[in-house]
Amino acid sequence: MLVQPDHGALSIRRQCELLSLTRSMRYYLPVEVSAEDRALMKEIDRLFTKWPFFGSRKILLELRAAGHAVNRKRVQRLMQVMGLQALVPGPHTSTPHPDHPIYPYLLGKVDVVRPNQAWAADIT
Repeated sequence: MLVQPDHGALSIRRQCELLSLTRSMRYYLPVEVSAEDRALMKEIDRLFTKWPFFGSRKILLELRAAGHAVNRKRVQRLMQVMGLQALVPGPHTSTPHPDHPIYPYLLGKVDVVRPNQAWAADIT
């Protein structure tokens, strides 16, 4: 362990400061994953491999259909621990509508180097 409680010159507090650790991390013991969670994670992995576009809602429905008593928050947490995220396209917020006109940017080649050289108006 990096922090030595019986160190003669440095206190535990100073050792934690030097390592950029909080003192509570010194005493933290990680919790082992339960056998039930491991079985669920294995099943989630199997389902996600079969249908990589399923999110937590669809995975939840498949798990419940298979007889597992789980809720969505647990499925979300386990998917987050496993690093799984549905492969779906995101929102198309930057795609312009084809009927909307595209106006040219008229100051594209002009270097604005002094005050009052370029003006703009917004009527919204």
